[in-house]
Amino acid sequence: MSKAIEGLTPPLLWKYFAEISKIPRGSKNEAAITKYVAATAKRLGLAFQVDRFGNVVVRKPATAGRAQAPSVALQGHLDMVCEKNKDKVHNFEKDPIVLVRKGNELMADGTTLGADNGVAVATNLAIMEDTSLQHGPLELLFTVDEETGLTGANNLGPDFLQSKILINLDSEELGALTVGCAGGRTTTARWEAARDDAPAKAVAAHVTVKGLRGGHSGLEIDKGRGNAIKILARVLRALDEAGVRIASIEGGNKHNAIPREAQAKVSVPAAAWEAAAARVAALAPVLKAEIAAVDPDLAIAIEPVKAGGKLKVLKKALQKKLLAALSALPHGVVKMSAEIAGLVETSLNIAIIKTTPKAIELVTSQRSSVASEIDEICQTVEDIATLAGAAVKTADGYPGWKPDLDSPILKIAKRTYAELFGKEPEVAAVHAGLECGIIGEKYPGMDMVSMGPSISGVHSPDEKIEIDTVPKYWTHLLAILKSVSDEAGASAQTEPLGAQYPGWSAH
Repeated sequence: MSKAIEGLTPPLLWKYFAEISKIPRGSKNEAAITKYVAATAKRLGLAFQVDRFGNVVVRKPATAGRAQAPSVALQGHLDMVCEKNKDKVHNFEKDPIVLVRKGNELMADGTTLGADNGVAVATNLAIMEDTSLQHGPLELLFTVDEETGLTGANNLGPDFLQSKILINLDSEELGALTVGCAGGRTTTARWEAARDDAPAKAVAAHVTVKGLRGGHSGLEIDKGRGNAIKILARVLRALDEAGVRIASIEGGNKHNAIPREAQAKVSVPAAAWEAAAARVAALAPVLKAEIAAVDPDLAIAIEPVKAGGKLKVLKKALQKKLLAALSALPHGVVKMSAEIAGLVETSLNIAIIKTTPKAIELVTSQRSSVASEIDEICQTVEDIATLAGAAVKTADGYPGWKPDLDSPILKIAKRTYAELFGKEPEVAAVHAGLECGIIGEKYPGMDMVSMGPSISGVHSPDEKIEIDTVPKYWTHLLAILKSVSDEAGASAQTEPLGAQYPGWSAH
């Protein structure tokens, strides 16, 4: 057992969390974790099914006297975002996540923790094993590739689930019940990389932006954190005026993460080196001051490097178009909801830029809970990139999840939380993509709510779980399952559960 989880409760959940932390499970690399879930179900004598995409559903029978209760699906995704600090040596294809406990926080050693959505995976595995629980029929659903394409949820077959109630375990704040989410689409702009030889008598250099917090491009988009690509673009625009030429530019690596680091390789005229270095030195504290309250560790530098052969740089016209596009594209909140206080309605994340031998590619991520608004912000991105000479393509994306405040499972979740903790839970929508939007389309009439313990810094090495929220989350979830299957719990609802879920009746 990992020392980081010794003495933590509930022990089964933490045991499984530690075990799955040893299994590489980056997006599109879930074969080993899928095999582990299936093997665990087999060891416990539970029926299970694995589809050709790697999704797993495990069926656990009801406990004694509760077989007539409506079936409930508990769902989470198997994959995790693989991010690490630049100086951290870690191979996400084979190395385990190293757990570190600091007071009331559990985090990883220099990498993402994988609590998003390892908490759900560990929860379902613990429920599979725990025979002391009281519940009706359960379906434990594990989906793949949520983080990079929602591939698993998108490919669920019509008969993979029989439940009409689903509790998604991918929310990240204890006491907050999620009943809606944003839809999302990504846009890729591509410039053909026309190049020249670097000017003679030039110094090759790296311009770097690092030290930013980054974070989830939905959940943290309203925090005002720095975007490394946007900051690097501002520095490069200042250097452009000094005759500096760009050879390559790189930043970010996940469409759903705010980029924390970015770097450009440039050619600086030897005679202009001191002027270029002075421009960076003058601009760095200005940019740092702009975000100091939320991102205090921003570091910007220009340093000479060995060219490594004849350096090729972007043609001047292409460089100006690229920098103009990066300057014109907005990053962050586009619009706040007028209906739900504090909810971001529409946003844009400038997510990834990379240089290949043939092209410069820029990926942006657009989110909105309003379908027409996501169309509009995608069009804005396309128009800016097109005006800057790029070829543009926007992916189909995924749907949002429209809130239903009269949901029966929401009413049960609210009532049980109030009974357990003596206060009302928050009911909200989130500006992030949850698989509920897709699952709701796949299985019409599915009654859904999302919940989880408190997790922060997801999609970055700052990811951490507040340890003391996990037993409360666990207790609340078990209370919901018991209530759904309990005659007294059902009769306490304003509308009988049987009226909402065919096939169930009080007795």
